[in-house]
Amino acid sequence: MNQQELIEAVTKEVIAALNGGDPCADCHGSCAAHSPDRVRNVVANGADRVSYRGQGAEVPLDLAKYIDHTLLKPDATANDIDVLCAEAREYGFASVCVNPAWVKRAATALRGSDVRVASVVGFPFGATLSEIKAMEARRVLRDGAREIDMVINIGALKSGQHDVVQEDIAKVSDACHEVGALNKVIIETSLLDDAEKVMASHLARLAKADYVKTSTGYAGGGATVGDVLLMRETVGPKMGIKASGGVRSREDAEEMIAAGATRIGASAGIAIVTGGVSSEQY
Repeated sequence: MNQQELIEAVTKEVIAALNGGDPCADCHGSCAAHSPDRVRNVVANGADRVSYRGQGAEVPLDLAKYIDHTLLKPDATANDIDVLCAEAREYGFASVCVNPAWVKRAATALRGSDVRVASVVGFPFGATLSEIKAMEARRVLRDGAREIDMVINIGALKSGQHDVVQEDIAKVSDACHEVGALNKVIIETSLLDDAEKVMASHLARLAKADYVKTSTGYAGGGATVGDVLLMRETVGPKMGIKASGGVRSREDAEEMIAAGATRIGASAGIAIVTGGVSSEQY
């Protein structure tokens, strides 16, 4: 299957699902809507994908382990980072995600806990040279980060320069994998059409990234169920999917996870796990 056929096939399947079609006709009642008890058992045993049928709230989950507790505001202070890390310890979030300048402080604050430190590369526009992205990744990894959220070269993707995009991702993937860290690739879905979302996700998989991620939170829009479905259908069942941008409540998070997300990026982590609703946009 060539690239255009891939785009057409995946896009057709997901749009059919969103419009009321049934691309899962052969699932024999195993999706979330038809069998929440079965899905509960699948998720409890570590599954990273269930089929979304509009019933995400029926899938009970320990949501804290899905959440990257995030603070990427440019005016964040040292005290803000300390509070973020204390909250992550208290609630047992998967990671904290901070700007590179705060990685060392976060790593020190979280030493001895199970909470990982994530940081961003080429953030938020993705227009940094590939070599600089790789250098930035290696530096924050030395400072204690164990997950990288990189932004793709969005302009190159929209110019059809797919080799450039794949190489850009691969350089950061290589830097991460040298030390056993994860590379999460932000494709900035709000700036892409469906075909570009499919292509970006496909290139991330080819470049051996560990996750493909929806948004930076700085380009308008944010994660949608449709985008998560599209990304999951493109990369298959094993690759991670991170939904970020506008996930502000438990219901939001459950719907993203039911659609195929395996990680949630949010500054509203506490509201999500306690059942509240946050006004935060990221």
